[in-house]
Amino acid sequence: MWWSYSDSAERKDRVRRKIEGLSKKGEAMRQVVAPAGRKLCSTFWGQAWCRALEEHADYESRLPRGRSYLRQGNVYNLTIEEGEVSATVAGSELYTTKVSIKPLVPEAWEEIVVASKGQVGSWMDLLAGKLGDGLMRLVTDPEDGLFPRPREIRFNCSCPDWADLCKHSAAVLYGVGLQLDEKPDLLFTLRGVNAGDLIATASEAAVADLANAGEGDLAGSDLSALFGIELDPGAEVEAILDAVVAETAPAVVKKKVAKKKVAVKSAKKKPRGDR
Repeated sequence: MWWSYSDSAERKDRVRRKIEGLSKKGEAMRQVVAPAGRKLCSTFWGQAWCRALEEHADYESRLPRGRSYLRQGNVYNLTIEEGEVSATVAGSELYTTKVSIKPLVPEAWEEIVVASKGQVGSWMDLLAGKLGDGLMRLVTDPEDGLFPRPREIRFNCSCPDWADLCKHSAAVLYGVGLQLDEKPDLLFTLRGVNAGDLIATASEAAVADLANAGEGDLAGSDLSALFGIELDPGAEVEAILDAVVAETAPAVVKKKVAKKKVAVKSAKKKPRGDR
């Protein structure tokens, strides 16, 4: 037992020195820091991701060790891209871990998009997980929702563990939950879908109303809450349209807003007597 403990401590110290050496050479080693306390994630999207993982019996024997590994600060440089999560995990050595996730099938995404009509008010609502009950059920559905099923996930870790899901990969999975706490839009990126599709209808209606509004009509409107960005309600309609299109509107909305802006400009050019 004593020799085993000593050997383990020596390996950990060697890995620590290796990380320090990489940092000194200018190679960024961004540690994923888990919060103190029992609750790992604090937002709707982060908690929903972890809940989806823990509901799968395939993972139940490995997830606790991965969770502990993450809490010990062993995960570095976690990156989420379309179809893949990658990270460096410190164990007996520094291991390269990749998790491949299949894109959401188009039919499932289309059903979610259709259900989103009238269910999502703004980008801020979407990112905060403020969804209507019907949309919430679809998004979190264990078979056709946004969160991947075990058969859609593949693990590749450079560690010698023969298991499909090693503790290093499990730590990375929990690390994704922490990332979604900070940037929930990364879930949509990971599954290969456009989050803007979910608020296209709401944005079209809101932008159309905005384009047709007079300057006085904007008084008292909480435009920042509606579009999820900082807006000055005292600004001219055209300036607000520019800000909304640049920061929030999906492509389909931008085309419609361009036409609205032309109409706004034309209305401004008309002589007062013609109005």
